[in-house]
Amino acid sequence: MELPATNLTLFLTATLVLLLTPGPAVLYIVARSVDQGRRAGLVSVLGIEAGNLFHAVAAGLGVSAILLTSALAFDIVKYLGAAYLIYLGIRTLTTPLPAQQPDALEKKSLRRIFSQAVVVAILNPKTALFFFAFLPQFVDPSQGGAPLQLLALGLIFVTLATVTDGLYALAAGTAGRWLRGSRQFLRFQRYFAGTVYIGLGLAAAFTGSDKQ
Repeated sequence: MELPATNLTLFLTATLVLLLTPGPAVLYIVARSVDQGRRAGLVSVLGIEAGNLFHAVAAGLGVSAILLTSALAFDIVKYLGAAYLIYLGIRTLTTPLPAQQPDALEKKSLRRIFSQAVVVAILNPKTALFFFAFLPQFVDPSQGGAPLQLLALGLIFVTLATVTDGLYALAAGTAGRWLRGSRQFLRFQRYFAGTVYIGLGLAAAFTGSDKQ
């Protein structure tokens, strides 16, 4: 099985843009890093990515059955995914900032930090829906091996996420406590993330017929 070069290039570009956009997982990692330092931040990254890997594999196995059914089923998955990404962007843009700064996080052991991060990622239904919506946009069923394409894309996503989230953890652990209470940072995160989600959704919708 070989991933189509064009799809892989688009996937890498979209993934990097998405991962560099601060989202809920990044804010969790940043808060833990600021509160307990870089080591705690990196451990939280490993926990988040372990949970993301679970969702990526589950989405790959589940979506593959749909992709192998028919071109119509594939298009339905793509357009539902595009609609979800657009919805997620609008929801992000319209969610108000918290009125007060969050309290300091309770100090936890590294083992607790890791296990908590895994649970947070696995029990987040939005994560499962996101992988279900995002990965199929870059699969070409005509090339065959759709399940392997999905699993490969999921592994690439998690690998890149480990790197980018790790950089956030290192930066936040070094920068200091002001990041957690910075409304400017939260405001930037909201508008930038919302715009990226909507852009990805529109791109997926307009390129929906290319994968038939």
